[in-house]
Amino acid sequence: MDTLARVKELAAKQFGGDAQAIDENAPVDQLGIDSLGFLEFLFELEDHFEFPIPQEAVANVKTLAELSNAIDGLIIAKQTTQAAQFDRATQFALAAVRHALRDASLDLSAEESRLAGVYWGTGLGGASTIEESYRLLYVGGGRVRPSSVVLGMNNAAAGNISIANGLRGPVLNVSTACSSSAASIGEAYRAIKAGYADVIVAGGSEALITHGNLRAWDAMQALAHADPIDPARSCKPFSANRRGIVLGEGAAALVLESAERAERRGARIYAELVGYGNAADASHISKPDADGQARAMCAALAEAKVAPGEIGYINAHGTATAVGDVVETNAIKKVFGDDARGVAVSSTKALHGHLMGATGALEMIAATAALVYRMIPPTAHLECPDPACDLDYVPNEPRQLQSEVVMSNSFAFGGMNAVLVARRYSN
Repeated sequence: MDTLARVKELAAKQFGGDAQAIDENAPVDQLGIDSLGFLEFLFELEDHFEFPIPQEAVANVKTLAELSNAIDGLIIAKQTTQAAQFDRATQFALAAVRHALRDASLDLSAEESRLAGVYWGTGLGGASTIEESYRLLYVGGGRVRPSSVVLGMNNAAAGNISIANGLRGPVLNVSTACSSSAASIGEAYRAIKAGYADVIVAGGSEALITHGNLRAWDAMQALAHADPIDPARSCKPFSANRRGIVLGEGAAALVLESAERAERRGARIYAELVGYGNAADASHISKPDADGQARAMCAALAEAKVAPGEIGYINAHGTATAVGDVVETNAIKKVFGDDARGVAVSSTKALHGHLMGATGALEMIAATAALVYRMIPPTAHLECPDPACDLDYVPNEPRQLQSEVVMSNSFAFGGMNAVLVARRYSN
């Protein structure tokens, strides 16, 4: 939705009427908006667009169309400023955390902020900043920015999240490739259980779609070839005709705290994190191993005190690689035994791509949403199942979730496996 459409929608919500029927070129006072109402409307717009709207920027605005143009100018200015201050991975992180904190209605005192931390995952950190620096150095075209080190460092997102939100407790940057953000959530969970922090913002961000990274992944022959009919269907986990990874970018953030604290402050509780398993393959730097993955799943189940048969849904790592999908299938069979064919498994990467260091947090949110809405997300584009991937991979259509417990798998290069288990929360 463009800015004008959003302004009209908010105007209709604030003052009544149909957004489609509002004449954006009519003077504001003809729309029944007096000066006080217009000021209150600006406050609503600030909340929606998440930045202040200076009075001087809208002093001469007479119509909603002019107001929309003024806001567009502020958006461009904000984006230009952010681009100079932060790598894209950090911009994604700050945006995701802002939404998570708002959703959590978290308002910390100065004293409470001392036990509020950040556990953040990323695989490559400021990849675009680093690549731009190399381009300037070897190709030419300008001076490398003095801020390149602090923009590109792996912990830039974690540090800036802490600074922007006044979180003065423990800060940990986790970089375990594709399991980074899942591990950050798991380690945050343990830190709170151990009493090292009361509240932790956990998740991950990644921005690795750069020329150099794409060439590197292509050289590994790991990237999917475009579907000849519909490129949007190129990622096909567990399919016989799967073509490989489709890279994605973005960030996902969760707010973790003890159940007692969340209940005391009246927070909306989506789910209870009850188990975390972390295990290494210790076998190969890039080839996955079913034994390591199985040990991570077993560790998460053991900590959660949950039997395999109680899991109703697994959000699989499912990257759509020829080897990886079969190995994960075998690992699930190894852990779940006779229950393996009764558990619903899906890979949401078919829709959002592989966000590398951010993918575990995004997929944990998807698994949690399955609990909240009692609906299992499907594996999209699964029309030709691979006989070697013979579990219930929920092809193409969502399904009701009957169980109270879900699992999320994240497996990484380096043989670093992280698994999370969550339960539907009941007071």
